[in-house]
Amino acid sequence: MNYCFTFIILCFSVVFSYSQSTAIADQFINSLTSSQKKKAVLELDDDNRTRWHYFPSTFYKREGITLKELSAYQKKKLHALLNSYLSNKGYQKTLDVIEAEKILYRLSNNSNSRNPELYSVAFYGLPSKNTPWGWSFEGHHISLNFTMNGDEMTHVPRFYGANPAKTSKKIFLKNEEAMAYKLLNSLSKEQLVKAIFSKRALPDIITRNNSKIDPMKPKGIAASELTEQQQLLLFELINEYISSAPEKFAKLRMQKLKSEHLNTLYFGWAGSTTVNKPHYYCIQGSSFLIELDNTQNNANHIHSVWRDFDGDFGRNLLKEHYEQAHKH
Repeated sequence: MNYCFTFIILCFSVVFSYSQSTAIADQFINSLTSSQKKKAVLELDDDNRTRWHYFPSTFYKREGITLKELSAYQKKKLHALLNSYLSNKGYQKTLDVIEAEKILYRLSNNSNSRNPELYSVAFYGLPSKNTPWGWSFEGHHISLNFTMNGDEMTHVPRFYGANPAKTSKKIFLKNEEAMAYKLLNSLSKEQLVKAIFSKRALPDIITRNNSKIDPMKPKGIAASELTEQQQLLLFELINEYISSAPEKFAKLRMQKLKSEHLNTLYFGWAGSTTVNKPHYYCIQGSSFLIELDNTQNNANHIHSVWRDFDGDFGRNLLKEHYEQAHKH
């Protein structure tokens, strides 16, 4: 089996340029054969565009074309595409998740359900500077969803996970956990009473693979009840999620987030406060939700997700596009 996808490392830093990134998407599509294009390129309004999951591909059918169907040259083009639409950090996390899948593949005696070649890429509409389009990269423990309209982009929902979450050589999604523990350990006893909403960890992310989500009832402690230093720790943790996107979009998203009132931003924890014990946390603002759980396999199986209430699958961009088109 060819695992070159995981090991091809692009040795350059990509600064997001809409025209350049659109060209890179075109280059990947143009590298496909006609039969591959029929599988990989769908209509923008295809119902599958807003369906997603983090289960193995043998448990959940995905649209698009899989890695095992691509040549080494086409995989290199796909790497360039991923590296263009993610930050260096986001691109590395993607490689890390696939690396964890390779470990799981070996541990499961090469079970096909853990096959690291079963990640899929799909396009919804053709890359364009004038009309909306999108694409996704998805498989076990990865769901990356991009929607473009002009020079605007959304990159949610975004899911990363790993099983195992920790090996003797590597800890997957290390910062997402370490930063959360740092914030948790900074809280006073009185603050902890508010922040910990359940002594038992939740078994999975609450929102699962729902296509659209609404704000949950706030859980935990409001950011307005944190000290200035604790608020800084909270925003550093949020930035760890945002920074998987290209810098231009990460900065814009953080600016929008910081404009939200601190009374609407909550940090909640469930489960053990001891490292390597089952735990869950969520961060919710007026426009977004972050969830992380590490409960399965004795807290060695991790899930993390970023959701936007209006921006998932570019719903805000598409609404804006259709409203402008209606005016014209």
